[in-house]
Parts: sequence; C-alpha cells; structure tokens
Amino acid sequence: MKTIKGPAIFLAQFAGDSAPFHSFDAICKWAASLGYKGVQIPTWDKRLFDLEKASDSQTYCDEIKGIAASHGLETTELSTHLQGQLVAVHPAYDTAFDGFADESVRGNPQARTEWANDQVRRALRASKRLGLNAMASFSGALAWPYVYPWPQRPAGLVETAFDELARRWTPLLDYADENGVDICYEIHPGEDLHDGISYEMFLECVNNHARANLLYDPSHFVLQQLDYLDFIDIYHQRIKAFHVKDAEFNPTGRQGVYGGFQSWVNRAGRFRSLGDGQVDFGSIFSKLTAYDFDSWAVLEWECALKHPEDGAREGADFIKHHIIRVTEHAFDDFANAGTDEAANRKMLGL
Repeated sequence: MKTIKGPAIFLAQFAGDSAPFHSFDAICKWAASLGYKGVQIPTWDKRLFDLEKASDSQTYCDEIKGIAASHGLETTELSTHLQGQLVAVHPAYDTAFDGFADESVRGNPQARTEWANDQVRRALRASKRLGLNAMASFSGALAWPYVYPWPQRPAGLVETAFDELARRWTPLLDYADENGVDICYEIHPGEDLHDGISYEMFLECVNNHARANLLYDPSHFVLQQLDYLDFIDIYHQRIKAFHVKDAEFNPTGRQGVYGGFQSWVNRAGRFRSLGDGQVDFGSIFSKLTAYDFDSWAVLEWECALKHPEDGAREGADFIKHHIIRVTEHAFDDFANAGTDEAANRKMLGL
C-alpha cells in the first residue's frame, strides 16, 4: 500500500486582486502557512500562472516550481476545468460559457472550441515541463440539456452526442499520451460525464483510452445521491486525482435533487466546508489507501455558509488527520511462527 500525499489546496476559489491572493508567490506563502504541502493551479488565472509561457518555456516552469519549493510546496496538478468545459458546449449555454473564453473568441463558438483545444494542449505540455503526470479537467457537454427525458429523447440523440464528444477529445487524449499525462475528468453535474454510466459510455467511444481517467470528488455524488464509496470500488483503477470536498443532502417535502431553482444556501443539496457536511471521508481515505492511490488529496473549498479563509485553515488539518500513513508490517507479525513450505505441507496433512 501507499500513503496518499497532502494536504494540498486548489487555488481557484482563493485567487483575487488583494494580497495574499494576487500572485503565485504570495498565495503559496499563505497556503504553506496553513500547513499545505501542495497546490493545484488553475491555468486560466494569469494572476497566478501564465499558461502560454508555461507551455513553451521550461525556464518559466522551473521558476514556478522554484517559487512553490521556496515555501515547501509542490505543484500537484494543473487544472483546465474552464477550458475543458469549452471543448464541447451546447448552443443553449453559448452565452453563459462565453465568459470562460478569451475575449477574442467570444460570440464565435467554432473559434472558442479551437481556442479551448489549444488551451488544453498547452496545459498538457506545461504539465510535462512541470514534471506532472495528471491534469484535472471537465469534459464539456452536448447532451446535458436532455438529461431528463421529457419530451421523449429521439432515438440516437445521446449516442450522437457522445460520438461527437469522443471525436473532439480523442486527439487531445492522444496528445496527453504523447506528453505522459492523464486527463482526469471531474465527474460533475452539468458535464456529459456526470456519473459512472456516462463515463463508461465515453470510455467506450474513445476505445477505453488509457489517458481518459477520473478526478474523484464525492461532493457531486452526494448531491445526485450516487454511492460514492461503491464508485471507488468500481473505478479505482481510473482514479488519478482527488478533490476533498464536503456536501450535504437534506430533502424536504418541497425540494430534492433538483433544488427548486434555489440559491446554494437554500438548496436541499449544497456544498459545505470539510467536516460540516455528510461525506464519510474516513471510509473514502481508507478505500483509496487500500487501492494504492498515491497521488494528492486536494482541498476544493466551496461552501454557501463559511468564510473561505476559515475553510482553508480548517481543511488543512482535516485532510492531514485523514491521511493514513500505511503500515510496513502486518499487525499480527508478532505471532509469526516462522514456518516454511515443508511445515505448511505438514500442517495440511500433505
């Protein structure tokens, strides 16, 4: 067995224009002061990271590693969640998602898709330069508007959507393989890859591509009432990244999974700071450890109630206390009788 690395923190929700969140050096110093050992970097936020430079310059990547190391930190993964989302956008979401793209391609879906593809490729090159073997992302969505079959979905609609999703991602997965990097799709409502079955559909369409892997985040399973522990048993060989995020689901006679169009604080299902929700992290860390997951436990903070700085401070200790330092010996080694093959055969009457 192997020991999970951490604690680490995803910087996206903390980046800002004020110190200490306005530069990579300052935010690393802040994260280290809380006890974090790693940082996951959002590649779209130029206050923290210049993706264009990183994709083409080993010197810049060495500088990024050096800044992190100066604070006792490592880079865990790069994130292309926003760019991955733009690889496949249903027209119903064109306006909403345009804000994720560079201004030069807004209002032009084809140009936006090409830009997103280039961004993902750049992040894969940058990951290689940084010595990383996994990248976090979203799949994007073409079929999501039709997730609830009313009116009845026409025959072949979902199949066509997944064929197209695979057509767009297969070259990127091949490029990931060239760079020795796994693309870890976060299973997430709003994406076509939103549960295990939809992930399997995608895998089939990309011929079980070795680089089409998973970012495991149990909070999204709580909100859609999916068994997040059984998910680990089924897909542990594909889980290459881990967001530690809590959530709760408290249905009432007025609302359930869909939330009744309420704000986050008023939804039956909502994200919470670590330890404030319903996720059984003791069992999660035990299962991942037993399955030899040896990458990073990364806090992703999202909560409708608690201040983010409090969530970050508490989250570092929470993760630290859940990481299991694996044993090198069996607990009953003290009773080892020192038998050999001959003794074993004698004990069996052979």
